Amino acid sequence: MTIEVRHLRYFLLIAQEGNITRAAALLHITQPALSRTLRQLETHLGVQLVDRSTHHLELTTAGQHFAARAATAVATFDETTDPARLDTWPLRLGHSWSALGRHTPTLLRRWGRAHPDIPLELLRFDDRTAGLADGRSDVALVRGSAPRGFAGAHLFDERRLAAVPAGGELASRASLTLADLARHPVGLSPTAGSTTVSLWPAGAQPREIVTVANTDDWLAAIAADRAVGVTAESTAQMHGHPGVAFVPLADAPDLPVMLIWADPPSHPAVPLLLALVRQVVADEPAGQPTESASRS
Repeated sequence: MTIEVRHLRYFLLIAQEGNITRAAALLHITQPALSRTLRQLETHLGVQLVDRSTHHLELTTAGQHFAARAATAVATFDETTDPARLDTWPLRLGHSWSALGRHTPTLLRRWGRAHPDIPLELLRFDDRTAGLADGRSDVALVRGSAPRGFAGAHLFDERRLAAVPAGGELASRASLTLADLARHPVGLSPTAGSTTVSLWPAGAQPREIVTVANTDDWLAAIAADRAVGVTAESTAQMHGHPGVAFVPLADAPDLPVMLIWADPPSHPAVPLLLALVRQVVADEPAGQPTESASRS
């Protein structure tokens, strides 16, 4: 049989809803018809995508991997057939926060000079894959380990810093430890943040967690003296806040910065971007002024 885009759209809606009956209602088709379409897709691929043994439908491991590729394929199809975008094919670079840190302005400037025919769109998405999982980005900058199902390249490591209320006792310290922070409520973002309670040793984890949705809410909570936090050095460079002080964190490991993309890539210019990112990082080592700073 021939797989059509509708097979992918139907599967992605099933995965999103976690229920075939609800997905069928949204598609305005019958539940048996949607189940039949799902079976056709599984037969074609030769794998089971959905575990139907539980009350709440779950994707199998193969289904999770396929969902990332299906989302990329559907997004690429929609992009390709959009009449408003026939003259250009932008490369969408996703990030959860801070992008490439202090290197970001230089990257955007140099890309525009080197590839004027391929617009580079820098897009922020508050999730751990920065828009890759659902096809909203072609390539993404993430901090921490690369999510499963994507290709990736390690770019560099960033120091971790403590983020504390400005003017408080912690802000006056030359450096802090994880134990210092654990005595206070710690702000964590489960959707976009790079820090989890596993950063602290077992038995020494924070007593209270303040859950936030994104970096903006995280900064606001710290400025309001409701929490402290742990972040990467680039946050201090890109998201300065008058109510937040950033203090070196003595005992936290550095944070890897990764460039990740779908395999195969959804845009042919992904290798060009990887090459330029590596060049920009190599040309601006830690402690050196960026291109934008040197011209200011």
